[in-house]
This record gives sequence, structure tokens and C-alpha cells, in this order.
Amino acid sequence: MRKFSFAALLMAIVAVFASSCSPKQGVTQDINKGAVRGNWVLTDIKYEGIPDNAKVTVFDEANAKCFIGSQWILPDNFAGGSYTISSTENGCSPVTQKIAWSLTKSGGVSMFGFKKLYSGDKAKNVTTGYRMEITGAGSTMTWRASVNFEDKAAAIIYTLQRQ
Repeated sequence: MRKFSFAALLMAIVAVFASSCSPKQGVTQDINKGAVRGNWVLTDIKYEGIPDNAKVTVFDEANAKCFIGSQWILPDNFAGGSYTISSTENGCSPVTQKIAWSLTKSGGVSMFGFKKLYSGDKAKNVTTGYRMEITGAGSTMTWRASVNFEDKAAAIIYTLQRQ
């Protein structure tokens, strides 16, 4: 009986050690402000659960595809940021929008958020904005926004390159 208990204990220790060393599925890296701040270009948008030819308006601004090539300025102080759409293709209208950006944690997941700031707005007084999971930040940054499309769960994946 004693050998069985020792063997069971040894197997339990090995199992705990092995599981602690294996990579965790669905866990994103810890993202900090320094990894996100800077100048970025949005280089690609992909859909999950949304047809590629769908016209999807994002950030209450424009068709998602209009954001490809947009410049995102995310300064150290969170409040002096902006994005600029410069494309005029496919009905896109150039615009520069001031934003205040933030990083938060929600259930252990890093979230990138921003609020649009209009003339005279103070970020602390703006109560609406946009929030998406940030799954990586280095030379490339990826945002994943969960959305509903035709009453089904879907996602928009944004890829940005550091400038």
C-alpha cells in the first residue's frame, strides 16, 4: 500500500510540474503602456464570422476598409492621440480624429480602448468609447474587437505596424 501512495504522489507532482511549464491556451501576453505608445499604421483588417465583402462601419466613423493605411498616434500621456484616415477610395473620406487611449485588464485580458475627443472635450468627461482585446504589441500590434453580426458572435481583427 505504501508503494502505491508514493507512486501516486510522484505522478501528481510530475503532472503539476508538467502543466505549469506548458504554454497556456488563450492567454495573451501582458501588454504595457510602453509597448503600445508610439506611431502606428493600420495595415490589415480581417473578419471572423463576417463575410469579407460585408460593409462594416467601425468606430462610428467609416467602413472598416477605409481604416487600412490609417495613421494612429498614441503618445505617452494617453490624451493627445489621434488617428488619420487618408484614403479616398471606395467612398472613404479623409479625417483626423483626436482620441484619448487607455490600457486596462478585464478578466486577465489586456484591453486597448479609446474615446473620441471633439473641440472642448476633456477625456474624463467623455463616457463613450471603444474597447478591444490587444493580443500583441511590439513591432506589430493586434486588436480583436468582438461584435455581433446578424445576431451572431463575430470579430474584427486589426493589425497595426509600428512606424
